[in-house]
Amino acid sequence: MANSLPMTLRVYRKLSSAMVPLSPALISRRLKLGKEDPARVGERRGLSADIRPTGPLVWIHGASVGEVLAAAALIERLRALNLRILLTSGTVTSAAIVAKRFPTDVIHQYVPYDSPRYVARFLDHWRPSLALFIESDLWPNLILSSAARRLPMVLINGRMSQRSFPRWRRVAGTISALLGKFEVCLAQSQTDADRFTALGSRNVIVTGNLKLDVPAPPADGNKLDMLMSMTRGRPVVVAASTHPGEEEILTETHRTLAGYFPKLLTVIVPRHPDRGEAIARMIAASGLNPTLRSHEDLPTATTDIYVADTMGELGLFYRLAPIVFMGGSLVEHGGQNPIEAIKLGASVIHGPHVFNFTDVYEALDSAGGARLADTQEMLVKQFGQMLADPKAREAVLTASERVVGQLGGALERTLSALEPYLLQLRIEMGAANA
Repeated sequence: MANSLPMTLRVYRKLSSAMVPLSPALISRRLKLGKEDPARVGERRGLSADIRPTGPLVWIHGASVGEVLAAAALIERLRALNLRILLTSGTVTSAAIVAKRFPTDVIHQYVPYDSPRYVARFLDHWRPSLALFIESDLWPNLILSSAARRLPMVLINGRMSQRSFPRWRRVAGTISALLGKFEVCLAQSQTDADRFTALGSRNVIVTGNLKLDVPAPPADGNKLDMLMSMTRGRPVVVAASTHPGEEEILTETHRTLAGYFPKLLTVIVPRHPDRGEAIARMIAASGLNPTLRSHEDLPTATTDIYVADTMGELGLFYRLAPIVFMGGSLVEHGGQNPIEAIKLGASVIHGPHVFNFTDVYEALDSAGGARLADTQEMLVKQFGQMLADPKAREAVLTASERVVGQLGGALERTLSALEPYLLQLRIEMGAANA
């Protein structure tokens, strides 16, 4: 295999092997930054305290929270077929979400660092029967080592962004060698499919975006009741999954809007909860009164901005507020998924940078199912119009729900495309049980 690889991948394999002695220093640094779980750092070296279950094992890999949640409904359907699931991801936040939202029989592991030795340990221990890679988290050694073991690999919910495509084209031989190892690529859209084909995918099928079929996130009923009682009589807006640079804009937006809606409460839910303290300090320095949820405080009558710096509670705040601004879109992050907010009855506002969900936002915007705010002045205007006019807000929500219904169905199309592989696993299960 090695001799047939492009030079870039041969050099990468040698360098990633040579870097193994440096991994303790890397892990130590990441531990200090809070990017690793000290109890589970062995998993990064392909070691595991968990035992492989008997029978076929479906391995699903996604980079972080968004990809892991996109697979939730698919995992449920695979579990209904009595298949065991190994779910890997690379972030502490995604591991916390899996622990909170997924059944206990779903095995979570941190994906090993992409060194041939660590990857071999991982594959030797888990011996997966089928590998499903979500979107575009393509680690060369993970892919090449899996292919060398004749492990069937499928790229699901495949996405090739406008930003990534030209970068990969510059190393066309490298990406072609990796994509060529996948038996099939299930793409989110025709645009994604065309890009994957151009980069060397052998068999591409458009199945749609699994994130459009995600179930609405749960919420603790008692916590919701407490929040509702503490905010009764106040207009409430939520800014979900915000990124650095956005909270300052939202704080100024609140200040302007509060001139028209004196009891307004803005809830900011940062994408990374560990930024909560810094966000609260910035809000206080601007002269407004913040309250931090991580301190187990509820918003009071004097709270201007409630900083919800906790994990896994977006379902709570989507149910609390009728208007949601989707973060990551005022800065060049690419936007966050608006579907969950829509499914829980919120009207959506977003900034101009939504390239992570181009097709979704284009469909929403063209149908009047979301409002674009590309400046702070426009953000004030959009929030203000929907706060002042419930009918306008309802019209946005109705249009967005219709779009979400039309764009759905990716789960069924994905399962249909996976059927030959799932059939083989069921045959293996039958033979083992005979």
